[in-house]
Amino acid sequence: MPTPQDFARAAALSDEALLLECDEAFFIASGPGGQHRNKTETGVRLAHRPTGITVTATERRSQLQNRGEALERLRAVLVKKSYVEPKRIATKPGKGAKRRRLEGKRHTSEKKQNRRGGWD
Repeated sequence: MPTPQDFARAAALSDEALLLECDEAFFIASGPGGQHRNKTETGVRLAHRPTGITVTATERRSQLQNRGEALERLRAVLVKKSYVEPKRIATKPGKGAKRRRLEGKRHTSEKKQNRRGGWD
């Protein structure tokens, strides 16, 4: 299982070095774009071997543009997976916060008690 440091290392690589760590596959990408898109292998699939992440790009009619798009997507996934949430340090509310909270509760209680009277 890759660690966040592995993802961060891969995300910091240059485009060429990142492509060397990937298995690149081309396939026919159907959809709008006419015969050029439907009969040529313009779809690009990148599989990053060290982390096991796979991304595809089929939006463009050009294989080169799809390769660049797939590389951007791979880098975005690597950056997202490299994020480590900071550890939360449990703290207790201070004296001032306790006092303000109790004053607010007291004020609400007084408002409600004042509503009760006067209907004899």
